Formats: sequence, C-alpha cells, structure tokens
Amino acid sequence: MDAEKLGKSRFLNVFFKPSGAVMESRLRHWLFDPEKTLRGAGVEPGQTVLEVGCGTGFFTLPAAEMIGEAGRLIAMDPLSGFVDRVTQKVRDAGLKNVEVVRRDALNTGLEAASIDLVLLFGVVPYPTLPLDRLLPEMHRVLKADGNLAVWLFPISFGVPTAILRSGLFTGLGKKNGVYRYRRSGGSAGFTQ
Repeated sequence: MDAEKLGKSRFLNVFFKPSGAVMESRLRHWLFDPEKTLRGAGVEPGQTVLEVGCGTGFFTLPAAEMIGEAGRLIAMDPLSGFVDRVTQKVRDAGLKNVEVVRRDALNTGLEAASIDLVLLFGVVPYPTLPLDRLLPEMHRVLKADGNLAVWLFPISFGVPTAILRSGLFTGLGKKNGVYRYRRSGGSAGFTQ
C-alpha cells in the first residue's frame, strides 16, 4: 500500500468526506462521549500518545486536553483532507501539544520506544491496516511499558484475540468499551 498516493487521492478524499461529516455530528457526540472512551484507554497527563487514524479529530482535541501541556499527541491519518481539517481545529483551539501528520500507520517513521500509549480507535479491522503489519509497528514505537488501546466499532471481527495471539501484547482488560494491552518484551511472530 502506498499511503502517500492514497492520502492524496482526490477520489478517496471526496469518498470519505461524507463520513467526516458523520464523525463530527452532534449525534455522534451524544452517543459516544470521547472523554469517557479516552479514560477507558488510560490517557493521562504527561503522556506521549499516538492516535492512529485521527479522522476529523473527534478524539484528538479531548485527548490533547487530557494529556496537558506536558504531554504530546501525534495525530496521524493517511488522508490529506482529514489532516488539513484536524490541523485547523488544533490551530483554532490554540493547542501546542499536538502534531498532526499524514502518514502510513504501517510505517510511521517514528522513533522506536518513543510512545507511551497508542490509540487505535475505529481503525481496525480495516483492509489497508492488516494486523500482521500494524501490530509489529505499534510494538516497535511503544516504550517497554507502553500500552495499546483499541476501540472497535461497530464489531470486533476477532481483533482482540488476534492481538493476543500476536505475542506482542498482553491483555489488561476492557474499560468503557476500550480493550487495553501492554507491550510484551518479545518479538514473537504473528499468527492468525
């Protein structure tokens, strides 16, 4: 997958524009409290957080507020339309602790062991993010005691089991609809 081409694709940016409107709707805010979900993920002040697939920023702004000025949030999405939208929201909110980037989650370009918490909210299962390639990259960027938080919508398709079977993460339980995992020390192979 060439995320660079996909992210600039006029077709994909136009195709996903209606979903962006849904992501920002009042109904979504009424049905899903982003702060409650982020608390379930274990977002805390001072953390360095990677948000994979930030979309229109539904979780980005609340997460940035929760980690505070001492924290750092990297909001990542492959689609330039979403990145532009979130960048503007961050600017309008005056947030200095957020970096919005258009990148491929399978090859983030981030430094190894630099992230406290990875958020995979509504992005798996997704055909362009195969777990056998995504999980090793998330394992690589997480600190030794780092956590992975996965919110699945609308259904799981066996994702929680696949994460455990990867050998890269151990389960910490589920809170507020979010599955939590701790980075394992090993680099076990992925099995599905």
